[in-house]
Amino acid sequence: MKTSSITQKLDNLYEFDREPVTKNKLQGIGNFLGMYAGEHVAGTEFVIGILFVANGVSVTDLFIGGFIGNLLAVLSWAFITAPIAVKERLSLYWQLRKICGPALVFIYNIVNALMFCFLAGAMVAVSATAVGIPFQISMPALGDLYPNSIGWVITVLVVGGVITSIAILGFESLARFAKVAAPWMFIIFIAGAVNSFPKLGIATDLSNFWQVAHETIWTGTAKEGMTQFTIWHVIFFTWLANAAMHLGMSDLSIFRYAKKWYYGFASAVGMFLGHYLAWIAAGVLYAAATSDAPGPVAYQAAGIAGAICVVIAGWTTANPTLYRAGLALQVASPNWKRWKVTLLAGAITTLAAMFPALVMQLLDFVALYGLILIPMGGIIFADFYLLEKMGLQRYYAEKQKINFSMAAGITWIVLLGIALFANQVLGITIFFLPVPVWFAAIAFYVILSFVFQKNRATVAS
Repeated sequence: MKTSSITQKLDNLYEFDREPVTKNKLQGIGNFLGMYAGEHVAGTEFVIGILFVANGVSVTDLFIGGFIGNLLAVLSWAFITAPIAVKERLSLYWQLRKICGPALVFIYNIVNALMFCFLAGAMVAVSATAVGIPFQISMPALGDLYPNSIGWVITVLVVGGVITSIAILGFESLARFAKVAAPWMFIIFIAGAVNSFPKLGIATDLSNFWQVAHETIWTGTAKEGMTQFTIWHVIFFTWLANAAMHLGMSDLSIFRYAKKWYYGFASAVGMFLGHYLAWIAAGVLYAAATSDAPGPVAYQAAGIAGAICVVIAGWTTANPTLYRAGLALQVASPNWKRWKVTLLAGAITTLAAMFPALVMQLLDFVALYGLILIPMGGIIFADFYLLEKMGLQRYYAEKQKINFSMAAGITWIVLLGIALFANQVLGITIFFLPVPVWFAAIAFYVILSFVFQKNRATVAS
Protein backbone atom coordinates (compact mmCIF):
# COMPACT_ATOMS: atom_id res chain seq x y z
CA MET A 1 0.00 0.00 0.00
CA LYS A 2 2.80 2.36 0.96
CA THR A 3 4.72 1.55 -2.24
CA SER A 4 1.58 2.18 -4.28
CA SER A 5 1.13 5.57 -2.60
CA ILE A 6 4.72 6.61 -3.36
CA THR A 7 4.34 5.53 -7.00
CA GLN A 8 1.11 7.53 -7.31
CA LYS A 9 2.79 10.66 -5.94
CA LEU A 10 5.68 10.25 -8.36
CA ASP A 11 3.24 9.81 -11.24
CA ASN A 12 1.71 13.18 -10.33
CA LEU A 13 5.03 15.03 -10.75
CA TYR A 14 4.01 16.58 -14.08
CA GLU A 15 6.59 18.72 -15.89
CA PHE A 16 4.63 19.80 -19.01
CA ASP A 17 6.27 17.04 -21.01
CA ARG A 18 4.01 17.43 -24.07
CA GLU A 19 2.45 20.90 -23.91
CA PRO A 20 3.42 24.53 -23.24
CA VAL A 21 4.10 25.57 -19.66
CA THR A 22 1.08 27.41 -18.26
CA LYS A 23 1.33 30.99 -17.00
CA ASN A 24 0.74 30.09 -13.36
CA LYS A 25 3.84 27.85 -13.38
CA LEU A 26 6.30 30.45 -14.65
CA GLN A 27 9.30 31.12 -12.44
CA GLY A 28 11.04 34.32 -11.33
CA ILE A 29 14.61 35.15 -12.25
CA GLY A 30 15.88 34.05 -8.82
CA ASN A 31 15.33 30.39 -9.68
CA PHE A 32 17.37 30.75 -12.88
CA LEU A 33 20.17 32.60 -11.12
CA GLY A 34 20.29 29.81 -8.56
CA MET A 35 20.12 27.01 -11.09
CA TYR A 36 22.84 28.40 -13.37
CA ALA A 37 25.07 29.20 -10.42
CA GLY A 38 24.52 25.75 -8.95
CA GLU A 39 24.98 23.91 -12.23
CA HIS A 40 28.13 25.74 -13.29
CA VAL A 41 29.85 26.13 -9.95
CA ALA A 42 30.37 22.43 -10.31
CA GLY A 43 32.49 19.46 -9.43
CA THR A 44 33.55 19.23 -13.05
CA GLU A 45 35.06 22.72 -12.78
CA PHE A 46 37.76 21.12 -10.62
CA VAL A 47 38.55 18.76 -13.49
CA ILE A 48 38.43 21.37 -16.25
CA GLY A 49 40.58 23.78 -14.25
CA ILE A 50 43.12 21.00 -13.74
CA LEU A 51 43.09 20.01 -17.41
CA PHE A 52 43.68 23.61 -18.54
CA VAL A 53 46.89 23.59 -16.49
CA ALA A 54 47.90 20.18 -17.88
CA ASN A 55 47.27 21.35 -21.46
CA GLY A 56 49.68 24.24 -21.07
CA VAL A 57 47.33 27.22 -21.14
CA SER A 58 49.26 30.42 -20.41
CA VAL A 59 47.99 32.78 -17.73
CA THR A 60 47.24 35.51 -20.29
CA ASP A 61 45.37 33.11 -22.57
CA LEU A 62 43.29 31.80 -19.67
CA PHE A 63 42.26 35.20 -18.31
CA ILE A 64 41.57 36.90 -21.66
CA GLY A 65 40.33 33.88 -23.62
CA GLY A 66 38.17 32.70 -20.73
CA PHE A 67 36.48 36.09 -20.44
CA ILE A 68 35.72 36.29 -24.17
CA GLY A 69 34.46 32.71 -24.42
CA ASN A 70 32.19 32.94 -21.40
CA LEU A 71 30.74 36.24 -22.63
CA LEU A 72 29.90 34.60 -25.96
CA ALA A 73 28.18 31.75 -24.10
CA VAL A 74 26.01 34.20 -22.12
CA LEU A 75 25.03 36.05 -25.30
CA SER A 76 24.13 32.73 -26.95
CA TRP A 77 21.74 31.85 -24.10
CA ALA A 78 20.25 35.34 -23.91
CA PHE A 79 19.70 36.10 -27.59
CA ILE A 80 19.32 32.66 -29.18
CA THR A 81 17.89 30.14 -26.71
CA ALA A 82 15.77 32.10 -24.22
CA PRO A 83 13.63 34.09 -26.74
CA ILE A 84 12.53 30.89 -28.50
CA ALA A 85 11.87 29.16 -25.18
CA VAL A 86 9.68 32.00 -23.84
CA LYS A 87 7.72 32.24 -27.09
CA GLU A 88 7.01 28.52 -27.52
CA ARG A 89 7.22 27.29 -23.88
CA LEU A 90 7.84 23.73 -25.03
CA SER A 91 10.58 21.34 -24.00
CA LEU A 92 13.31 20.88 -26.59
CA TYR A 93 12.12 17.36 -27.25
CA TRP A 94 8.46 18.13 -27.90
CA GLN A 95 9.37 21.10 -30.08
CA LEU A 96 11.68 18.91 -32.15
CA ARG A 97 8.91 16.33 -32.47
CA LYS A 98 6.77 18.97 -34.20
CA ILE A 99 9.63 19.87 -36.54
CA CYS A 100 11.24 16.49 -37.22
CA GLY A 101 8.52 13.90 -36.66
CA PRO A 102 8.38 11.19 -33.98
CA ALA A 103 10.70 8.67 -35.71
CA LEU A 104 13.64 11.06 -36.13
CA VAL A 105 13.11 12.55 -32.67
CA PHE A 106 13.14 9.06 -31.17
CA ILE A 107 16.64 8.49 -32.59
CA TYR A 108 17.82 11.96 -31.57
CA ASN A 109 16.45 11.66 -28.05
CA ILE A 110 18.17 8.35 -27.41
CA VAL A 111 21.49 9.88 -28.49
CA ASN A 112 20.76 13.06 -26.52
CA ALA A 113 19.83 11.20 -23.35
CA LEU A 114 22.94 9.00 -23.51
CA MET A 115 25.18 12.07 -23.95
CA PHE A 116 23.60 13.73 -20.92
CA CYS A 117 23.88 10.52 -18.90
CA PHE A 118 27.60 10.26 -19.65
CA LEU A 119 28.10 13.93 -18.76
CA ALA A 120 26.20 13.48 -15.49
CA GLY A 121 28.27 10.34 -14.91
CA ALA A 122 31.45 12.41 -14.96
CA MET A 123 29.91 14.64 -12.29
CA VAL A 124 28.91 11.68 -10.14
CA ALA A 125 32.49 10.38 -10.37
CA VAL A 126 33.85 13.77 -9.30
CA SER A 127 31.57 13.80 -6.24
CA ALA A 128 32.54 10.24 -5.41
CA THR A 129 36.23 11.20 -5.19
CA ALA A 130 35.29 13.38 -2.21
CA VAL A 131 32.74 11.06 -0.59
CA GLY A 132 35.36 8.33 -0.40
CA ILE A 133 37.90 10.43 1.55
CA PRO A 134 36.71 9.73 5.15
CA PHE A 135 36.38 6.02 4.37
CA GLN A 136 39.93 5.88 2.99
CA ILE A 137 38.65 4.37 -0.22
CA SER A 138 41.28 3.75 -2.88
CA MET A 139 40.68 6.40 -5.53
CA PRO A 140 41.18 5.61 -9.21
CA ALA A 141 43.64 7.89 -10.98
CA LEU A 142 42.11 10.11 -13.62
CA GLY A 143 43.88 8.09 -16.30
CA ASP A 144 42.41 4.75 -15.13
CA LEU A 145 39.79 3.14 -17.34
CA TYR A 146 38.18 0.68 -14.92
CA PRO A 147 37.06 0.94 -11.27
CA ASN A 148 39.86 -0.11 -8.95
CA SER A 149 37.99 -1.21 -5.83
CA ILE A 150 34.62 -2.37 -4.50
CA GLY A 151 34.66 0.70 -2.26
CA TRP A 152 34.73 2.94 -5.32
CA VAL A 153 31.78 1.07 -6.86
CA ILE A 154 29.70 1.34 -3.67
CA THR A 155 30.49 5.06 -3.32
CA VAL A 156 29.42 5.75 -6.90
CA LEU A 157 26.18 3.79 -6.37
CA VAL A 158 25.30 5.86 -3.29
CA VAL A 159 26.11 9.22 -4.90
CA GLY A 160 24.28 8.27 -8.10
CA GLY A 161 21.20 7.23 -6.11
CA VAL A 162 21.01 10.55 -4.26
CA ILE A 163 21.43 12.61 -7.43
CA THR A 164 18.81 10.60 -9.30
CA SER A 165 16.31 11.05 -6.45
CA ILE A 166 16.64 14.84 -6.57
CA ALA A 167 16.35 14.94 -10.38
CA ILE A 168 13.11 12.94 -10.21
CA LEU A 169 11.48 15.66 -8.09
CA GLY A 170 11.52 18.12 -11.02
CA PHE A 171 12.45 21.70 -11.94
CA GLU A 172 11.38 23.52 -8.78
CA SER A 173 13.26 21.11 -6.52
CA LEU A 174 16.39 21.49 -8.66
CA ALA A 175 16.16 25.28 -8.47
CA ARG A 176 15.64 25.33 -4.69
CA PHE A 177 18.58 22.98 -4.11
CA ALA A 178 20.86 25.02 -6.37
CA LYS A 179 19.91 28.40 -4.85
CA VAL A 180 20.86 27.21 -1.37
CA ALA A 181 24.10 25.49 -2.38
CA ALA A 182 25.58 27.83 -5.00
CA PRO A 183 26.74 30.81 -2.88
CA TRP A 184 28.46 28.55 -0.37
CA MET A 185 30.21 26.51 -3.09
CA PHE A 186 31.60 29.62 -4.73
CA ILE A 187 33.00 30.84 -1.41
CA ILE A 188 34.74 27.49 -0.86
CA PHE A 189 36.29 27.60 -4.34
CA ILE A 190 37.74 31.05 -3.70
CA ALA A 191 38.73 30.31 -0.08
CA GLY A 192 40.54 27.15 -1.13
CA ALA A 193 42.49 29.05 -3.78
CA VAL A 194 43.43 31.84 -1.36
CA ASN A 195 44.47 29.27 1.23
CA SER A 196 46.82 27.75 -1.37
CA PHE A 197 48.61 31.04 -2.08
CA PRO A 198 51.31 30.58 0.63
CA LYS A 199 52.22 27.12 -0.72
CA LEU A 200 52.84 28.69 -4.13
CA GLY A 201 54.76 31.67 -2.77
CA ILE A 202 52.08 34.24 -3.64
CA ALA A 203 52.32 37.31 -1.42
CA THR A 204 49.37 38.36 0.75
CA ASP A 205 49.05 41.62 -1.20
CA LEU A 206 49.03 39.64 -4.50
CA SER A 207 51.90 41.80 -5.79
CA ASN A 208 53.62 38.79 -7.35
CA PHE A 209 50.48 36.87 -8.35
CA TRP A 210 50.97 37.31 -12.09
CA GLN A 211 54.61 36.26 -11.94
CA VAL A 212 53.91 33.13 -9.88
CA ALA A 213 50.89 32.29 -12.02
CA HIS A 214 53.05 32.44 -15.15
CA GLU A 215 55.98 30.50 -13.69
CA THR A 216 54.17 27.89 -11.56
CA ILE A 217 50.49 27.50 -12.53
CA TRP A 218 49.63 28.44 -16.13
CA THR A 219 53.10 28.14 -17.61
CA GLY A 220 52.17 27.95 -21.29
CA THR A 221 53.80 24.52 -21.56
CA ALA A 222 51.69 21.36 -21.82
CA LYS A 223 52.51 18.32 -19.73
CA GLU A 224 53.86 15.27 -21.55
CA GLY A 225 51.19 13.55 -23.62
CA MET A 226 48.78 16.52 -23.50
CA THR A 227 47.75 18.84 -26.36
CA GLN A 228 49.21 22.36 -26.29
CA PHE A 229 46.35 24.88 -25.90
CA THR A 230 46.35 28.44 -27.29
CA ILE A 231 44.02 31.35 -26.59
CA TRP A 232 41.77 30.09 -29.41
CA HIS A 233 41.35 26.74 -27.70
CA VAL A 234 40.36 28.59 -24.52
CA ILE A 235 37.87 30.91 -26.28
CA PHE A 236 36.13 28.20 -28.25
CA PHE A 237 36.09 25.69 -25.42
CA THR A 238 34.69 28.16 -22.87
CA TRP A 239 32.09 29.37 -25.37
CA LEU A 240 31.09 25.90 -26.51
CA ALA A 241 31.56 23.80 -23.38
CA ASN A 242 27.78 24.09 -23.05
CA ALA A 243 27.03 24.33 -26.77
CA ALA A 244 24.38 21.62 -26.49
CA MET A 245 22.50 23.79 -24.01
CA HIS A 246 22.52 27.14 -25.84
CA LEU A 247 23.28 26.79 -29.58
CA GLY A 248 21.99 23.21 -29.39
CA MET A 249 18.81 24.48 -27.64
CA SER A 250 18.62 21.92 -24.84
CA ASP A 251 17.88 24.74 -22.40
CA LEU A 252 14.58 25.41 -24.12
CA SER A 253 13.47 22.88 -21.51
CA ILE A 254 14.73 25.17 -18.73
CA PHE A 255 13.82 28.65 -20.05
CA ARG A 256 10.28 27.61 -20.99
CA TYR A 257 9.57 28.37 -17.32
CA ALA A 258 11.00 31.92 -17.55
CA LYS A 259 8.67 34.91 -17.33
CA LYS A 260 10.86 37.02 -19.63
CA TRP A 261 13.36 36.24 -22.40
CA TYR A 262 16.10 38.31 -20.80
CA TYR A 263 16.31 35.78 -17.97
CA GLY A 264 18.80 34.21 -20.38
CA PHE A 265 21.35 36.63 -18.93
CA ALA A 266 21.06 34.67 -15.66
CA SER A 267 23.54 32.31 -17.29
CA ALA A 268 26.22 34.95 -16.61
CA VAL A 269 26.24 33.90 -12.95
CA GLY A 270 27.21 30.40 -13.97
CA MET A 271 29.66 31.44 -16.67
CA PHE A 272 31.64 34.00 -14.69
CA LEU A 273 31.31 32.92 -11.06
CA GLY A 274 31.26 29.28 -12.07
CA HIS A 275 33.32 28.63 -15.15
CA TYR A 276 35.63 31.65 -15.23
CA LEU A 277 36.52 32.12 -11.57
CA ALA A 278 36.09 28.46 -10.61
CA TRP A 279 38.48 27.30 -13.36
CA ILE A 280 41.03 29.86 -12.18
CA ALA A 281 40.59 28.73 -8.57
CA ALA A 282 40.85 25.05 -9.58
CA GLY A 283 44.12 25.73 -11.39
CA VAL A 284 45.55 27.32 -8.24
CA LEU A 285 44.36 24.38 -6.11
CA TYR A 286 45.88 21.86 -8.51
CA ALA A 287 49.24 23.63 -8.63
CA ALA A 288 49.43 23.46 -4.82
CA ALA A 289 48.11 19.90 -4.41
CA THR A 290 49.78 16.48 -4.46
CA SER A 291 46.84 14.65 -6.06
CA ASP A 292 45.03 14.60 -9.40
CA ALA A 293 41.62 13.58 -8.02
CA PRO A 294 39.22 16.52 -7.45
CA GLY A 295 38.13 15.43 -3.96
CA PRO A 296 41.63 15.18 -2.46
CA VAL A 297 42.70 18.37 -4.28
CA ALA A 298 39.89 20.33 -2.61
CA TYR A 299 40.42 18.59 0.73
CA GLN A 300 44.10 19.55 0.81
CA ALA A 301 43.20 23.20 0.15
CA ALA A 302 40.05 23.68 2.26
CA GLY A 303 39.75 20.64 4.51
CA ILE A 304 36.38 18.99 5.11
CA ALA A 305 34.55 22.00 3.65
CA GLY A 306 36.48 21.53 0.39
CA ALA A 307 35.55 17.86 0.17
CA ILE A 308 31.88 18.63 0.90
CA CYS A 309 32.00 21.34 -1.77
CA VAL A 310 33.11 18.80 -4.37
CA VAL A 311 30.28 16.47 -3.39
CA ILE A 312 27.56 19.13 -3.59
CA ALA A 313 29.06 20.72 -6.70
CA GLY A 314 28.77 17.39 -8.48
CA TRP A 315 25.17 17.04 -7.34
CA THR A 316 24.06 20.51 -8.44
CA THR A 317 25.45 19.90 -11.93
CA ALA A 318 24.35 16.30 -12.39
CA ASN A 319 20.78 17.02 -11.20
CA PRO A 320 19.67 19.31 -14.07
CA THR A 321 21.66 17.18 -16.52
CA LEU A 322 19.72 14.11 -15.44
CA TYR A 323 16.50 16.14 -15.59
CA ARG A 324 17.22 16.92 -19.26
CA ALA A 325 18.06 13.27 -19.93
CA GLY A 326 14.77 12.20 -18.35
CA LEU A 327 12.80 14.60 -20.55
CA ALA A 328 14.61 13.27 -23.63
CA LEU A 329 13.73 9.68 -22.79
CA GLN A 330 10.18 10.76 -21.90
CA VAL A 331 9.51 11.72 -25.51
CA ALA A 332 11.23 8.56 -26.77
CA SER A 333 9.02 6.46 -24.46
CA PRO A 334 5.78 8.48 -24.12
CA ASN A 335 3.92 5.75 -22.21
CA TRP A 336 6.38 5.97 -19.32
CA LYS A 337 6.04 8.52 -16.54
CA ARG A 338 8.90 11.03 -16.32
CA TRP A 339 10.08 9.71 -12.95
CA LYS A 340 10.53 6.24 -14.41
CA VAL A 341 12.62 7.39 -17.34
CA THR A 342 14.65 9.68 -15.05
CA LEU A 343 15.29 6.64 -12.87
CA LEU A 344 16.50 4.76 -15.95
CA ALA A 345 18.72 7.70 -16.90
CA GLY A 346 20.10 7.72 -13.35
CA ALA A 347 20.99 4.04 -13.60
CA ILE A 348 22.88 4.61 -16.88
CA THR A 349 24.61 7.64 -15.35
CA THR A 350 25.70 5.72 -12.27
CA LEU A 351 27.08 2.86 -14.37
CA ALA A 352 29.06 5.32 -16.52
CA ALA A 353 30.45 7.04 -13.41
CA MET A 354 32.24 3.86 -12.36
CA PHE A 355 34.70 4.35 -15.23
CA PRO A 356 37.07 7.20 -14.28
CA ALA A 357 38.45 7.60 -17.81
CA LEU A 358 35.22 9.49 -18.54
CA VAL A 359 36.46 12.26 -16.25
CA MET A 360 39.95 12.39 -17.73
CA GLN A 361 38.49 12.89 -21.23
CA LEU A 362 36.00 15.51 -20.06
CA LEU A 363 37.26 18.36 -22.26
CA ASP A 364 36.95 16.30 -25.44
CA PHE A 365 33.68 14.74 -24.32
CA VAL A 366 31.82 18.00 -23.69
CA ALA A 367 32.99 19.23 -27.10
CA LEU A 368 31.85 15.98 -28.74
CA TYR A 369 28.39 15.90 -27.20
CA GLY A 370 27.87 19.53 -28.15
CA LEU A 371 28.94 18.74 -31.71
CA ILE A 372 26.55 15.78 -31.95
CA LEU A 373 23.54 17.76 -30.72
CA ILE A 374 24.22 21.21 -32.17
CA PRO A 375 22.83 20.68 -35.72
CA MET A 376 19.35 20.28 -34.25
CA GLY A 377 19.77 23.65 -32.56
CA GLY A 378 20.40 25.21 -35.97
CA ILE A 379 17.30 23.46 -37.30
CA ILE A 380 15.15 24.88 -34.48
CA PHE A 381 16.58 28.37 -35.07
CA ALA A 382 15.80 28.17 -38.79
CA ASP A 383 12.30 26.80 -38.19
CA PHE A 384 11.50 29.55 -35.67
CA TYR A 385 12.97 32.57 -37.43
CA LEU A 386 13.29 31.84 -41.15
CA LEU A 387 10.82 29.36 -42.65
CA GLU A 388 7.63 31.43 -42.56
CA LYS A 389 9.52 34.48 -43.89
CA MET A 390 10.46 32.35 -46.90
CA GLY A 391 6.91 31.17 -47.51
CA LEU A 392 7.48 27.76 -45.89
CA GLN A 393 5.60 26.01 -43.08
CA ARG A 394 6.84 25.81 -39.52
CA TYR A 395 6.35 22.55 -37.60
CA TYR A 396 6.02 20.88 -40.97
CA ALA A 397 6.24 17.29 -39.74
CA GLU A 398 3.39 17.81 -37.27
CA LYS A 399 1.15 19.63 -39.76
CA GLN A 400 1.74 17.10 -42.53
CA LYS A 401 1.78 14.09 -40.18
CA ILE A 402 5.30 13.09 -41.25
CA ASN A 403 7.13 10.56 -39.07
CA PHE A 404 10.63 11.37 -40.31
CA SER A 405 11.54 14.79 -41.68
CA MET A 406 14.00 14.21 -44.49
CA ALA A 407 15.12 17.84 -44.40
CA ALA A 408 16.03 17.62 -40.72
CA GLY A 409 17.39 14.07 -40.89
CA ILE A 410 19.71 14.74 -43.83
CA THR A 411 20.92 17.98 -42.24
CA TRP A 412 21.77 16.29 -38.94
CA ILE A 413 23.39 13.15 -40.31
CA VAL A 414 25.37 14.75 -43.16
CA LEU A 415 26.76 17.62 -41.09
CA LEU A 416 27.65 15.34 -38.21
CA GLY A 417 29.47 13.04 -40.64
CA ILE A 418 31.39 15.94 -42.18
CA ALA A 419 32.34 17.26 -38.73
CA LEU A 420 33.61 13.89 -37.52
CA PHE A 421 35.57 13.46 -40.76
CA ALA A 422 37.13 16.90 -40.25
CA ASN A 423 38.12 15.97 -36.71
CA GLN A 424 39.29 12.40 -37.18
CA VAL A 425 40.82 12.55 -40.67
CA LEU A 426 41.75 16.19 -41.23
CA GLY A 427 42.82 16.68 -37.63
CA ILE A 428 40.77 19.83 -36.96
CA THR A 429 40.43 20.34 -33.20
CA ILE A 430 36.94 19.39 -32.09
CA PHE A 431 36.52 22.68 -30.14
CA PHE A 432 36.52 24.63 -33.41
CA LEU A 433 33.78 22.67 -35.20
CA PRO A 434 30.42 23.40 -33.45
CA VAL A 435 30.03 27.01 -34.67
CA PRO A 436 30.48 26.31 -38.42
CA VAL A 437 28.29 23.21 -38.05
CA TRP A 438 25.53 25.30 -36.41
CA PHE A 439 25.52 27.89 -39.20
CA ALA A 440 25.72 25.17 -41.85
CA ALA A 441 22.72 23.42 -40.24
CA ILE A 442 20.64 26.58 -40.61
CA ALA A 443 21.52 26.88 -44.30
CA PHE A 444 21.11 23.16 -45.06
CA TYR A 445 17.75 22.93 -43.33
CA VAL A 446 16.30 25.98 -45.09
CA ILE A 447 17.42 24.74 -48.52
CA LEU A 448 16.20 21.19 -47.92
CA SER A 449 12.91 22.41 -46.44
CA PHE A 450 12.32 24.43 -49.59
CA VAL A 451 13.04 21.37 -51.75
CA PHE A 452 10.92 18.87 -49.80
CA GLN A 453 8.00 21.18 -49.03
CA LYS A 454 7.72 22.39 -52.63
CA ASN A 455 8.03 18.84 -53.99
CA ARG A 456 5.33 17.60 -51.62
CA ALA A 457 3.06 20.48 -52.60
CA THR A 458 3.62 19.69 -56.28
CA VAL A 459 2.81 16.01 -55.81
CA ALA A 460 -0.29 16.84 -53.77
CA SER A 461 -1.60 19.14 -56.48
